[in-house]
Amino acid sequence: MATELTKRTMTLNLTDGEMRVLESLSSQKDLSKTAVIRQALRLYQLLDNRLSKGEKLFSEDTAKGEKAELMLMI
Repeated sequence: MATELTKRTMTLNLTDGEMRVLESLSSQKDLSKTAVIRQALRLYQLLDNRLSKGEKLFSEDTAKGEKAELMLMI
């Protein structure tokens, strides 16, 4: 039985554009590509949990005093 700490390997096929984004984020954040993917999964899970509860997500430009609701297809 696998535990939370057991690591498993998978193959991930990305388009050239997706790989460029992953490499760019990895470089900008000084993280491995694996760490970027792990963070993305945790963020996706957080967003999915909140949206499942009926919560809404907003982006705010404090300088302009503008808010916009983020509509996600999760």
